Amino acid sequence: MLLIRRSRAMTCLFLSQLLPLTLSHSHNNASSTCKPSRSFYYSLAKNAWGSTCPISLPAIRSFASNSSIEATRVMQSMTNPESISYLTQRDAAEIDEILMGPLGFSVDQLMELAGLSVATSIVEIYKPSEYNRVLAICGPGNNGGDGLVAARHLHHFGYKPFVCYPKRTAKPLYTGLVTQLESLAVPFLTVEDLPSDLSKDFDIIVDAMFGFSFHGTPRPPFDDLIQKLVYLHKCNQTCQKSSLIVSIDIPSGWHVEGGDVNGEGIKPDMLVSLTAPKLCAKKFSGPHHFLGGRFVPPSIVENYKLHLPPYPGTSMCVRIGKPPQIDISALRENYISPEFLEEQVEANPMDQFLKWFDDAVAAGLKEPNAMCLSTVGKDGKPSSRMVLLKGVDKDGFVWYTNYESRKANQLSENPRASLLFYWDGLNRQVRVEGFVQKVSDEESEQYFHSRPRGSQIGAIVSKQSTIVPGRHVLYQQFKELEEKFSDTNLIPKPKHWGGYRLKPELFEFWQGQQSRLHDRLQYVPQEIRGKQAWKIVRIPEVYFVPWE
Repeated sequence: MLLIRRSRAMTCLFLSQLLPLTLSHSHNNASSTCKPSRSFYYSLAKNAWGSTCPISLPAIRSFASNSSIEATRVMQSMTNPESISYLTQRDAAEIDEILMGPLGFSVDQLMELAGLSVATSIVEIYKPSEYNRVLAICGPGNNGGDGLVAARHLHHFGYKPFVCYPKRTAKPLYTGLVTQLESLAVPFLTVEDLPSDLSKDFDIIVDAMFGFSFHGTPRPPFDDLIQKLVYLHKCNQTCQKSSLIVSIDIPSGWHVEGGDVNGEGIKPDMLVSLTAPKLCAKKFSGPHHFLGGRFVPPSIVENYKLHLPPYPGTSMCVRIGKPPQIDISALRENYISPEFLEEQVEANPMDQFLKWFDDAVAAGLKEPNAMCLSTVGKDGKPSSRMVLLKGVDKDGFVWYTNYESRKANQLSENPRASLLFYWDGLNRQVRVEGFVQKVSDEESEQYFHSRPRGSQIGAIVSKQSTIVPGRHVLYQQFKELEEKFSDTNLIPKPKHWGGYRLKPELFEFWQGQQSRLHDRLQYVPQEIRGKQAWKIVRIPEVYFVPWE
């Protein structure tokens, strides 16, 4: 039997210790933002990395309970934008000066991280299958450089970017960014090339014209470009299809602290704040606000009393505030997958399953052995629950459970079940139907003693499908058994616990495709010319291969 094991890539990574932040409401006000002393600038580089970082280290595909705690903390931070720190223009400039001074960052490093943050924020909301044409309008400064970097990453993420860069900067950093885009055949458009209505040619407009250091009134051609973006918002108000606007750090033309002062400026659909949100972000009313720039050292967090949300996993962006309410009926995914053809599949469905299972493990999907088990008792009422596959071989699929649970009672009345594996990251699912029987006592015994000691005690304590007064009862029973078996190397397996094996009688492999034209191939046993074979069916086509 092939035992399913979690690979090292799927084991949990340690989370960093969180830095306690004692914040009062006044820390969010510009007037009370703590300013560092002059000596701070000189001691910063020395002490920058000596304290604990408040942003947790990645916990990619973690199976540990800490990951759920971290997820809860992230959600709490995201849903309360009032708890986030907002920077004044002076603070933002000082932090940039420190990053590129004593802390040793170069402008191109920060620009690369910022542009990547913008691109990943866009991917979070606007999938390339639906919002493919992206126009990045770039100004002459660092904000424009962020836009150039974002355009490059969006190209690699599957979008079709275009760039309007009317006032090019001659510095090597910027000419290099242009060369990189040209090497990818990303088109550069002049202002004259742009249509009067940008919605006709573009799905997304990246506003990368001006950042927090901009002063005064925009000059040509940026004044007209800003008006083109203002016009897009008016189109949205008249229910016309319009391009979506993503502003980098500051919506161009806004005051860095006062925001859209006269109410006639750009109304972006997404704002990607960098390093920390600027004060004007409090005036942002669009549906999507993200924070990017995962490079703020703990010394800056401490000295500026910053309260920033933790970044989830390895993400370069994190949402601020609650996601907008959506129409459930409008939720849909236009799958893009390789074709799943009859001539490509394995003759034996178990071999095909193992091939896809290996793909799910290699893709780093969380718990690829999770499956939905559906059973039906004699009353005809179905029930489903998620369980974990713990073994698979030519004889079938194995999982372990309590023999006194509802699913066990239903299987005793009707020994047939259905399994469903769903691998979202690959747009795949596998459905298996068949006859179910218990595995041998020896097999259950062997697996039981391979489990962690806590899981063995948990199997004894947990009386599945029964009512208990509260969780404290389970904890108390667990502690009592833990004490009882403290001097025992081998914990006896309870009689009411063991494994089941489903022997497949039908397989269905599903691969999501565009326009709902999904690939669905079924394997059904059938006798052909006196021999058992697996019949492979694609509705309405039929294809036969020998059953091995």
